[in-house]
Amino acid sequence: MKYAFAKRVRHLQSSAVRDILKVVSKGNVISFAGGLPDDDLFPLEGIREAFEETFKSGKKSLQYIETEGFLPLRDLLIDRMSRKDITSYHSDEILLTTGSQQAIDLFSRVTFNPGDIILTENPTYLAALQVFESYEAKVVPVESDEHGMIEADLVKKIKKYKPKCIYVVPTFSNPAGKVWSNERRKMVLKLAQKYHVIIFEDDPYGDIQFNKDETYYPIASFDKEGTHVLYTSTFSKTAVPALRTGWIAGPHQIIRIMSQAKQANDLHSNSLSQQALYHLCTNYDLDGHIRNLIEVYHSRMNIMLHELEKANLPGMSYVVPKGGMFFWIELDESIDTTELLKTAVERGVAYVPGAPFYVGKGKKNALRLNYTHSTPEKLETGMKILTDVIKEHTSLKEVVR
Repeated sequence: MKYAFAKRVRHLQSSAVRDILKVVSKGNVISFAGGLPDDDLFPLEGIREAFEETFKSGKKSLQYIETEGFLPLRDLLIDRMSRKDITSYHSDEILLTTGSQQAIDLFSRVTFNPGDIILTENPTYLAALQVFESYEAKVVPVESDEHGMIEADLVKKIKKYKPKCIYVVPTFSNPAGKVWSNERRKMVLKLAQKYHVIIFEDDPYGDIQFNKDETYYPIASFDKEGTHVLYTSTFSKTAVPALRTGWIAGPHQIIRIMSQAKQANDLHSNSLSQQALYHLCTNYDLDGHIRNLIEVYHSRMNIMLHELEKANLPGMSYVVPKGGMFFWIELDESIDTTELLKTAVERGVAYVPGAPFYVGKGKKNALRLNYTHSTPEKLETGMKILTDVIKEHTSLKEVVR
């Protein structure tokens, strides 16, 4: 039978990361592909006790709740965001979502008409690009450097395209691992205010900060009126992904419309998870757990860095991550990392080619590596395999030349 789908499904694409994970899960492959936290570091005892505390409420804990989410958790998020100097939102301006990914989808659903313009960095988070394209919005890249978007090009693109939104991941970005300077963050907000554009600030990795002496203020912290920034984050990277609880905070009118869209989507996100997270945050030392994650992930990043430095690959460049979960590497321009992936997987290591993270035609010589999910032993072994594969491939290219 021939099935009739809506025209919009033409814009749906499979995730490159998910496709790679399906492949590597079938064999003995060291995977640097997924943005996965380490299973062995999950706070199992804390999660168990949090659910036990939830069930002490009896039948009430199993009932429907309001679409916006469990109010005590939203109140608690006000306090947690205030630690980052985000102080302009109230609990009725927070919507709890099924991961921060749903926040991107709900915002897109209520905001974008076909052909509407979104400005982003390039490269940027590929799952956000998937969502934007599924709603037939047009994504336009803005020139950037290691400090963030470049003002002259941003002004030019705002004037030319009159965008509805500027999408940014300014703190330990996925995939590039960059940290915007505070000056660039203020600059983008100032332009957004001047030209009446909403900023969508995606901050899933901000708590995984290696250098405690540095301070990275979210763009939302500078928006004291709370009128131009939507701020979204998640517990998936710091607690556990399976709870699937994220949140978005922003202007009341936008959050209200997103809540109405969520009612039509799923009524509300998992309320048991929300209640358990509340108890995890109040009865368990979640901040101590995060400090432990930072220590472990920092040491693993340094192992990957050491292997990269030792390999000394020709034409290679990267920024040393100050936090987050990823290395973004550019190799010699002769290397196609999509083409190289098959050989790497056959040898026993996987990564994500860089091309899917770009708007339009991307760099073929880039790749993203995750360092948080692998043990130190697997990091050393996997990086040795990968750098050997790259060296061999580079040598072959030199012969062909």
